[in-house]
Amino acid sequence: MPTMITCCFLTLALLGLTLCACAGEPTTVLLWEPDRPVTPDLSEMEKSTDRGKTLPDRFVSNIVNPTLTVYLPGSGPATSAVVICPGGGYGGLAIDKEGHDIARWLNTLGVAGIVLKYRMPVGHLAQGETPIPLQDAWQAIRLVRSKAAAWGFSPDRVGILGFSAGGHLTSTAGTHFAAANPASPNPLEHFSTRPDFMILVYPVISMTDAVTHQGSRKALLGATPDPALVELYSNEKQVTAQTPPTFLVHARDDGVKVQNSLLMAEALRARGIDCALQLFDKGGHGYGLGINGGEVAAWPLRCEAWLRAEGLIRRAGQ
Repeated sequence: MPTMITCCFLTLALLGLTLCACAGEPTTVLLWEPDRPVTPDLSEMEKSTDRGKTLPDRFVSNIVNPTLTVYLPGSGPATSAVVICPGGGYGGLAIDKEGHDIARWLNTLGVAGIVLKYRMPVGHLAQGETPIPLQDAWQAIRLVRSKAAAWGFSPDRVGILGFSAGGHLTSTAGTHFAAANPASPNPLEHFSTRPDFMILVYPVISMTDAVTHQGSRKALLGATPDPALVELYSNEKQVTAQTPPTFLVHARDDGVKVQNSLLMAEALRARGIDCALQLFDKGGHGYGLGINGGEVAAWPLRCEAWLRAEGLIRRAGQ
């Protein structure tokens, strides 16, 4: 569960902003109940390790039962929602700095932040199967859309945000999606899995040898992946006119090669899709909201400006 916050009493000085936790406690819901899927090769053994020295920085692995943790803004309805996919090399999730902290920041913008605790892939089962994380991302987008009225935002303003390997999952959701099926007996399938916008922060995008993050690729597709799967999940090669508007962030000195974001931005622009790419000379990897300072700490403010320009964080009636 996320760190408990007392409403309206906790503020965080972060990036020159004051983040006030006034939205009340978040709510966690099961992603798949009552038809919970079976996760291959795992028993009930979820693990959480806190790596933080001053702030929570939990790494969650062996996820069997995926969840959504829903943070709603404290004043007035949200006009947008964002499903958040933390990173972790497709081996686990940096659930605080790339999950719950991001949801609280989005709340300050009047956006619902929804943390997806997704299951990890099983690489040797990749052939012929939809990757397990993508199954969870599709389910999350559909579930969020189905709850839009109850949670206070429009179902056609549901975006997705991801970090590192979570950025690969996010870009996969934005390039591999299922249309709504009104005839389905499953009411969630009445909703499309296509996100309305994407935010990609130091993302893995490509599975190609020259560009990919090898650990993420191995976890997703196995040690000797089928070349067809490498092509299919190199998401810069899967961009179409239906891929949603995208905001990207990357530092040139990142161990996840900056070419991932450069290739994605090039593919988006080639198809006339709105794309904002924020490049920094230094910053490395894993900085979350930029709490350690440096030039990468500017990305949340730039992302806020992009969201405003896209009309995604205006209040209803404005």
